[in-house]
Order: sequence, then structure tokens, then C-alpha cells
Amino acid sequence: MSNWSYINMQDAMSPLMEQLMFFHDHTLIILIIITSIVTYMMTTIILNNIVNRLLLEGQLIEFFWTLLPALTLIFIAFPSLRLLYLMDEVNKPLMTLKIIGHQWYWSYEYSDFMNVEFDSYMKSYNEMSNEFRLLDVDNRTILPFSTQVRLLISSFDVIHSWAMPSMNIKVDAVPGRLNQASMFIIRPGMSFGQCSEICGANHSFMPIVIESVSIKCFINWLMNF
Repeated sequence: MSNWSYINMQDAMSPLMEQLMFFHDHTLIILIIITSIVTYMMTTIILNNIVNRLLLEGQLIEFFWTLLPALTLIFIAFPSLRLLYLMDEVNKPLMTLKIIGHQWYWSYEYSDFMNVEFDSYMKSYNEMSNEFRLLDVDNRTILPFSTQVRLLISSFDVIHSWAMPSMNIKVDAVPGRLNQASMFIIRPGMSFGQCSEICGANHSFMPIVIESVSIKCFINWLMNF
């Protein structure tokens, strides 16, 4: 999760988030190179008085300064399009989690199991013991890692948005509509998110907590639910 004055991205909890971070670094390197070249050329032009009265046209250089930006855009566009297609793909999910947004809490239903559903409210300050203020909930969402999970997201009243930055997931919860997303967690741990759509007075108090555990711990949790 992000801390105070932390300006970088959160640690990736899914393969897609790792790929997005690599793409971010890839694009940033290209931008740094372009900025450095343009800064150098502008500085050179400002500080030097270069005059060439015989230079009226240069077809070769015009060809290259048209070709190089096009190639640069291709190097950025191809990885971006690949990631866009991967983010929309749902690959043979082993389980389904249904998420319903309310004013102002989340409901979770494990559709593959009988009577496994609960509401998740933000913990008040008086209920906390060494937990994160405004981020922790009374019922955490338990999910197994290394398992393909399908998310079905909707809303009961107004538009919400279920967002989990460390897993590259942000899906609108729209009343009367079922949106789908895919999740694959790569390691155990805790992930924190919040509602990312202004949904009323208590919009800021709809945290999301996912606790990723092993398959064995997940089955034990189901047995004791």
C-alpha cells in the first residue's frame, strides 16, 4: 500500500500489474531520451548563432525527422495494445466472486459455494487495534493466490467503482449492469483499495481489503465460515 510522500506505484500483486509497471518504465525511458535531445538542441540553437545561407531544403533530414517519431510511437503503441487486450481477457476462472456496491459498504458473494456471503464495512476508530485508519474493514475478502478469479461487479443503488491499485483493477459498479474483470494474485499478503467513484456523502468511507492466502487456508476459512 502507499505511504505518506510515496510517489511511486504500489508493489504489484498480479502479473498484469507487473507488466504495466514494465511498460511505464519503458515509456519513461523513451520520454527521457526525447526530452534530453530536444533540450540539447534548443540550448544549442539559443547559445550559438549558426547561419547557412546555402541551406534552403534538406529532404533527407526531413525524411528522418518524420520517420523517427513514427517509429517511436510504434514502440509505445504495440506494448500498450498488447496490455489492453490482456486486461480484458478472462482465462478459465476457477472461482467467481460477486461484488455489489451499496451506500456505503460492499457486499461479497462466493458464487461457487453455498451461503458464503457477507457485508464489508469500514472499521470505526474505536474498533481498531494497530490497523490502518479509513482503510481496514470488519470482514476482509479472503482469496487464494495462484488462482484465476472472475469478478462480477454491480451496484444496488448508485454508481460505485471497485478499485484495487496493486492488482490493476478498477471496475465501475453500475445499477442494473454486471461488469466482469479477472484477477490473478501471485503471492500472499494484504491489498487495500477504495471506492473510486463519487457516490454520495460517505464515498470516502468504502475501503476494500483483500487478504490473499494459500489454497489450504482458503478451504479452512470456507469450512469455518
